[in-house]
Amino acid sequence: MSKPGRNTSSSGKTSKAALDHVRNTGQGANKPAPVPPPHGYAGPGYPGPQPPYGYPQYAPGPGFQGAPGGPGQPPYNFQGYQASYGAPPLQGQPGATIWMPAPPPIPNCPPGLEYLSQIDQILIHQQIELLEVITGFETSNKYEIKNTLGQRVYFAAEENDCCTLNCCGPSRPFTMKIFDNLGQPVIELIRPLRCSCCCCFCCLQELEVHAPPGKPVGYIKQLWDPCLPKFSIQNEAQEEVLKVVGPCIVCSCCEDINFEVKSTDEKSTVGRISKQWTGFVREAFTDADNFGIQFPLDLDVKIKAVMLGACFLIDFMFFEHGHNRQQRVGVW
Repeated sequence: MSKPGRNTSSSGKTSKAALDHVRNTGQGANKPAPVPPPHGYAGPGYPGPQPPYGYPQYAPGPGFQGAPGGPGQPPYNFQGYQASYGAPPLQGQPGATIWMPAPPPIPNCPPGLEYLSQIDQILIHQQIELLEVITGFETSNKYEIKNTLGQRVYFAAEENDCCTLNCCGPSRPFTMKIFDNLGQPVIELIRPLRCSCCCCFCCLQELEVHAPPGKPVGYIKQLWDPCLPKFSIQNEAQEEVLKVVGPCIVCSCCEDINFEVKSTDEKSTVGRISKQWTGFVREAFTDADNFGIQFPLDLDVKIKAVMLGACFLIDFMFFEHGHNRQQRVGVW
């Protein structure tokens, strides 16, 4: 007859040996086998969930604010990029303004006028002011000045107060600053207050052109004529260099209006200032105009700047609407 104590001791030794085997191997009978890492992960010890395909797999650069919906990243918005006026645009940025590349400095050329030495035609686009369209209150004019490639050369902004804007209308005096692609004022236009009626021989329209601001480089002065709008383009010594002659009837009706730039004897034409037709809706409900200026490529950059000023003076005299939404159709 066997003894129960021996059987119990033998069974306990067997169980202890089995437990020691499990500890040594590190695997239990019920422990699952390791799962292989998903495709594209680094293997054992790989990090947690990765962003889906299409999110940046590189370190974000300066100004990057994350992709939309990326883990732990706020949505980005390229349109929210805030840069000071005149800073070079980011290439490829939606809606970015493309500026004309800055040319090298030219001896004896006022700073900022080097751009004009490379072009023989510029386009001027007046910006539409929604507040002016909705309320009818006059606001300061702003213009984009571009080359034929659509690259912005300058940006022009009128400086004026609310009282002058709404009391004097198109005849108002103003100071207009023209900025380059660095946001520096390179041209300043100064128009004094003058009577808009050509019957006043002593109060005809004029405009001073400074480049840089504070240094006169030329003048535009209206010449008295009973039929045609005429202007004298003068250098810094107030010597006449060119003349601008407009049509007898200045009326925008489905076609461009041309002001010819002529020699001092008016026998030859050397350029043109054109008010471009922008469509019935824009012409009827806004005073935002488009202009084109043509001049010889080898013309002095100072005189080119004066012609730019002549274009703005013509815009205010003939194409800027008054409170009654009417504009002048001639010298009278």
